[in-house]
Amino acid sequence: MDYILEGIISAFHLLLNGDAETYSAIKATLYTSSVSILLAIICGFPIGFVLGFYNFFGRKFLRLLSDTALAIPTVAIGLILYAFISRQGPFGELGLLFTLKAVMLGQFVLAIPIVVSLTASVIENMERKHYLTLMSYRLSGVKLILAVLYELRYSLLVVFATAYGRIVAEVGVAMMIGGNIKWFTRTITTAISLETNKGEFSMGIALALVLIFIAFAVNLTIHQLRRLDK
Repeated sequence: MDYILEGIISAFHLLLNGDAETYSAIKATLYTSSVSILLAIICGFPIGFVLGFYNFFGRKFLRLLSDTALAIPTVAIGLILYAFISRQGPFGELGLLFTLKAVMLGQFVLAIPIVVSLTASVIENMERKHYLTLMSYRLSGVKLILAVLYELRYSLLVVFATAYGRIVAEVGVAMMIGGNIKWFTRTITTAISLETNKGEFSMGIALALVLIFIAFAVNLTIHQLRRLDK
């Protein structure tokens, strides 16, 4: 038990004294996850809204694809992305492999099906009385969409928070295509994995505490938003 206590004490020492290596991983994580979730919302939210609100040919099949994408292991996604952006791949000339852009790309690809699928589910599960009330106003296309978004604003924010929580704690893709390069592409999760394997529990615990704090903040946000939605 002594080494655990010593590790926790050393972890707080690293955090309170602004250890450069520790904060480098934190900065990389916050930067990549924030940019990737923003892009995922911009690209995935309209798709999810269309799948959840409108009826058209092929809609059920597309919903099946988006839901299936949620179950794909992250290492499989990492392998696919690696094949595409490696030097021999079709996008190898872009030089994305083992860069922060690769990490962001991986997180973006992971976040897209989450945003699409959960957004569609939120729209589909709108309370019937709310739906009928909105339709009774006979609003034009844009006004109707805005009214739906306002009615479901808290539930949709929960979707975004959930997606962020999923990608910020991801390790497989970040490790495979980011390369876990110190000072450059090392994120919180990849650093924890590496440092723990090396026996460096202090930094691993310090970063784990930060990750737990982020997870707590995300879940607290989700909890508060659900309370507001009642």
